[in-house]
Amino acid sequence: MRIGVPKESRAGETRVAATPDSVKKLKKKNFQIAIERGAGLAAHYTDEAYVAAGAEIVDNDAAFGCDAVIKIHKPNPGELKKMKKGAVLVSLLEPYLKDGTIDSLAAAGIDAVALELIPRTSRAQSMDVLSSQAGVAGYRAVLESATHYGRFFPMMMTSAGSVKACKFAILGVGVAGLQAIATARKLGALVEAYDVRPEVRDQIISLGAKPIELDIGESGSGTGGYAKELSEDAKRKQQEALTQRLKGFDIIVTTANIPGRKSPTLVTEDAVKGMRAGSVIVDMAAANGGNCPLTEADKITVKNGVTLIGITNFPALCPTDASHFFAQNMVNLLDILWERSPPSGDQKTSDSAFGGLQLADDIVAAALVTNKGALCRPQ
Repeated sequence: MRIGVPKESRAGETRVAATPDSVKKLKKKNFQIAIERGAGLAAHYTDEAYVAAGAEIVDNDAAFGCDAVIKIHKPNPGELKKMKKGAVLVSLLEPYLKDGTIDSLAAAGIDAVALELIPRTSRAQSMDVLSSQAGVAGYRAVLESATHYGRFFPMMMTSAGSVKACKFAILGVGVAGLQAIATARKLGALVEAYDVRPEVRDQIISLGAKPIELDIGESGSGTGGYAKELSEDAKRKQQEALTQRLKGFDIIVTTANIPGRKSPTLVTEDAVKGMRAGSVIVDMAAANGGNCPLTEADKITVKNGVTLIGITNFPALCPTDASHFFAQNMVNLLDILWERSPPSGDQKTSDSAFGGLQLADDIVAAALVTNKGALCRPQ
C-alpha cells in the first residue's frame, strides 16, 4: 500500500500530515510512503529527515497519484483531478459544508474518510485529530492573548508597587477550553470558565478554575461529547447573563462551536463596550461566524479599546508539534483502515497483504463519506 503525503496548499497552513517519526512507524506496518518535496519544511521537517526515515521524495502529481492520500485539508478541484479512481483519501473534509466536495469525490470514485466524523469513543481517541489539534489551539490561543495584553497575567509585587492578577474567562470547555484553562492558570491568571454542559463543572474545578454558573433553563449537553444548540429562549437568557458577567474580565477566550451550525453569540457588542481599554478577546470560533459579532475572521482588530483576535488556524502557529500529533493520529487510523490477510509461514505480522476497507469497523463506518462511487450518508 503506497501512501502519498502532499504539501498543503491552503493559504497559511504550515502543518504536514506525516513526520519522519510517523513514517518509521508506518514503514513497520508495511506501508510505502511518498512525501512531496518540501511538504514538511514549514513544520521544520526536512526532506533529508524523511528519506532517512524510509520515505521517498516525489513531486506533487506522484503524491496525489498514490493508492491512498493523507492530508490536513480537503483537496482543491485541481488536486482532486490528480487522484486515481479507487484511491482512498483521509483528511479533514468539512462534511457539514455543502460545497460539492463530497459529491465530487464520489463522482471520481474516491473512497473518502472525513476525520471530523471520527467518533468520540475510547477506542477512537488515539485517532481523533479534532481533539489533538484543539489541544494545540487552546494552548496557543492563551499565548496569543498574552502577546496582545498590555499587562501581566500573575499578581506582581515589586519595590515599584504591585499589580493585580489578570481576570481570565474561558467560554466553552471542550478540549481547547480545558487546555486554555491549564495554560492561563500556569501563567498566573485568575481563571473562570463557562459551558452549557453541566457535566464539565468538575473538570473546570480540577484545573484550578472557577465555574461560571448561569440559570438558562436547560442543558446544552449533546451527543458524542459535543454541545447541542440551545433553544432561542435559552440563548437569550445566556446572552443577557453573560453580558453583565463578562464586562469584568480582562481577557476572554471563546471556543464554543456546534458541528454544522453557526457559532453561538456569547460575547455581545454591549459586553465588549463594557470591558476596560486594553482588554483582549480571542475568538476561536471566528472561522464559523464567531462567538462575538465584532470579530473578523483572520484579522486582529481593536474596537471600543478591546483587541479582538480572529485567528482561524491556531495549530498552524505551532506546526512542529501540531504535525506530530496529527501524524500519530494518522498512524493509528491507517492501522485499522484496511483488512489484512494473515501472514503465512514465517512472515512477520506487518507483512500481511492489504485488502479492502474495513467497512464493518465502527470507526471506519462512522467516518467514511464516499465508497465505490456512492455517498455513504445524505449531504
